[in-house]
Parts: sequence; structure tokens; C-alpha cells
Amino acid sequence: MTARDPAFRCAVGSELRGESASGTASNVRAFLLVEHPGPWGVNALRDARLPDGLGDAVLRAGAAARVRPLLVRRPGRRVQDDGIRVFAAFTHPSRPWLETTVLADPHELLDLDLTALGEGRSPGLTPSDASLLCVCTHGRHDACCAERGRPVAAALAAARPADTWEISHIGGDRFAGNMLVLPHGLYYGRVDAESSVVIADRHAAGELDLDHLRGRSAYAMPVQFAEIALRRQIGETRHDAVRLVSRRKDDDVTDAVFEADGARWAVRVRTARGADLQQLTCRATRDNPVPAHELLAIDRV
Repeated sequence: MTARDPAFRCAVGSELRGESASGTASNVRAFLLVEHPGPWGVNALRDARLPDGLGDAVLRAGAAARVRPLLVRRPGRRVQDDGIRVFAAFTHPSRPWLETTVLADPHELLDLDLTALGEGRSPGLTPSDASLLCVCTHGRHDACCAERGRPVAAALAAARPADTWEISHIGGDRFAGNMLVLPHGLYYGRVDAESSVVIADRHAAGELDLDHLRGRSAYAMPVQFAEIALRRQIGETRHDAVRLVSRRKDDDVTDAVFEADGARWAVRVRTARGADLQQLTCRATRDNPVPAHELLAIDRV
């Protein structure tokens, strides 16, 4: 095994490679966010100071229901004193929704209807019209997340304190600072303190920031890339103005058809892994190929 440089930073490596962040969001439709002030270990839920075995039980229940459980906390690790705030988010592209409640006892996590959440049905919590601005600051998982994420979380907390949360590992450490907007499931990458506030303001106005958008988590990565490529070509940044009509995958080629302003567009994307092996995270013990998307065609149909 090659010795690793402890000073290596995966986000710097990704930037030096000129790697595109488009089409790199984790493919997740349902999220369960659990408030926990920390400290967060390498595996946040498993290592959290929860009653014995509870973190693993929540992870197993989430996996069975196709729900991704994550930990959140307010910037500054303020300790909650009125129970455990939880959020359930479903990232349907045209009908995203968010629900929330406060639990008196952490064991109540196992009573939540994650099967309903995973299927896009209400788990019976209180509906919320909030937009959660979640910034990954999970430094025990990857140094870049803390080093680049904490200034972003601080800037957002100053601008929009009610909406801002730190969040555990959401994927794509090399694109830090990473920001997840729920319930829309929008992943943004290479965000800094200044751009985070711009992204939040644009989101509140119903607009996407295409310069930092990694993708919409409800879609597979090639479809994320296709949507962003189309939006850039037609200059469309409104949240709901581009709708996925169909998608088809044939080996390494994905064909996606979108509707925008009454017109239909066919986008073809090839996804492949590069020949060169790279260290993709700060803690990686082996090198891996870098996945990349290639735009083959955009046609009005």
C-alpha cells in the first residue's frame, strides 16, 4: 500500500485535475435528519453518543426503507434543550416536501415510519415550508469537509440563522464546501462563504446557481449532468422550469428527455471512469478511477 501524505487535501486535488462537479450528487430521494450536537465520529450515526446500538438500528431501518439518515446540528454545536429535532424530506423533483417534529427520547427514532418516507408518503410528522441549508462540516470523515465547510456554515448562519444546519457526510468530499438544500435535494459544491449566501438568496427567489450545482439528488448522476447541461444551453435557472420526461440507459450512454417552456429536448450523455487512478478522498487508502460525464448531444425534438 502506498504511504499517504497526511497533508493531502482531496478538494485541492480535484481542482488541480480540473474535475467537473456537474452530475456528482448522491442519488437519494428520502432523507431523515436527526439533530445531534456531536462530536461526530468517522461514521456519524454509528459513532454518535446515542444509547447502545441505536445508531446502527437507525442505519439498518433507513437502508431497508431506502431512506438516508444523517445527523445535523446548529453551527457552533449549540446543545438542544427541548428534545431531538428531526426532519423527514422527500426530494420529488416537482413536489418536494418536508416534515418535522421534536422527539422527547432518542428511542422514538425507531417508531418513525421510514417505510412511508421511502415511498414518498408522509410519516405523520408536522408539514414544514422551510428550506434547509445544510453544510457538510464532518471533519472526522474528511478534513476538507471541516476546513471548507465551517466558514460556509458560519456565513449562512449569519445571513439565514433559522435555515442553516451543519450536516454529516453527504458524499463528494472532494467538492467541498458542500451544501445540500432540502427538501429540493439540490447539491452544491465548491461553495465558499460568499457564494453560499448568493446560492441561498437565489434559492429563496426560485432560482438555481448553475455555477455550483452538482445535481438534483432525485436523479441518477448522468441525468443530473444532462439537466445542468441543458439548463446552461438554454439559460434556464428557474427551479421547476425543466421537467424530466423520460430516461434510458444503454451501457455507458444515458438518454434523457426534458420539457422546458413547452419544448422537448433530448440530451445524450456518456459516463466513464478515467484510466488514471487518483486519491479521491483525504482518508482514502487506495487510488480509484475518476468518473466523468461527457455531453454527446442536445437536440430539440
